[in-house]
Amino acid sequence: MIAQAFVLGAGLGTRLRPLTEDLPKPLVPIFGKPLITFAFDHLIAAGVRSLVVNTHHLPECFRDSLGENTYRNVPIRLIHEPVLLETGGGIKNAEPVLSEQTFLVYSGDILTDLPLVPLIEAHFRAGNDVTLALRTTGLGTQVAHQEGRIIDIGNRRGHPGNYDYANVSIWNRNAFARFSLGQKISLIPVLVDWMDDGGRIGGVVIEEGGWFNIGSPFDYLALHRTIANGKWRPMHAWPNDWPIQIAPDAQIDTSAQIFGASAIGSNCEIGSNALINDSVLWPGAQIASCCRLERCIVRSRRQVEGIHTDAII
Repeated sequence: MIAQAFVLGAGLGTRLRPLTEDLPKPLVPIFGKPLITFAFDHLIAAGVRSLVVNTHHLPECFRDSLGENTYRNVPIRLIHEPVLLETGGGIKNAEPVLSEQTFLVYSGDILTDLPLVPLIEAHFRAGNDVTLALRTTGLGTQVAHQEGRIIDIGNRRGHPGNYDYANVSIWNRNAFARFSLGQKISLIPVLVDWMDDGGRIGGVVIEEGGWFNIGSPFDYLALHRTIANGKWRPMHAWPNDWPIQIAPDAQIDTSAQIFGASAIGSNCEIGSNALINDSVLWPGAQIASCCRLERCIVRSRRQVEGIHTDAII
């Protein structure tokens, strides 16, 4: 069992703009549940009992969302990065609070239920310094994997890649010596240099489970359709009654109609004869009477009138 995890929450989420003008990408709601909490659920199910999260963009939103810095009675330590340090620099910056000998690193802006046990077992069995979860994502093949070892990333050593990094990995504390404090750097050059120095960098191909990287508002709506159609639900998701299509405190006129993969957030108001289809309403959205929304995303506390299709409001 690995007791501690570092969850990456500091990205800018530029591909998801304008949604990330209101919220950091790890906090965008999926049927009312903040994206990063799926990572928390996954890690808790694997035995993690302490979480560290780095922040950069809109850090106050993390404080508001996580309340007393706990989630399901598991403590969360927030570490703010005034200057974005990228993945490698973020790990080094968290060294003072990553107290365990071995810890998981998990991107807070992905949604997956790939099994973590094979990754953990392979890491300890092989005596690796770092072990990456790999899979076929359709987004890239930068990682060269051969017989349980990572032999190249990004073709820096002349080996073409055959898998993508699934944004979940295991690290030993000796990794901290490979970074400089305050250095803005990704994982790739650090891991490649470590291979050259004899570091044991392993990889486990895990094709089981779902894996989603929300790269655009279109992907965001498509994920809601996938979930609403019953094609995917992570077993570890909490609460057990998720997904919740309509928040209990939403105020919806009896003549309004809601169809498809629509998600109605907390404190939303929907007026008479409104029609909502395959659209996501963030908390506090106000939809006027006779309004029509088709494949739209309405951000928090926006007021909407008229007819809108394929719009972000």
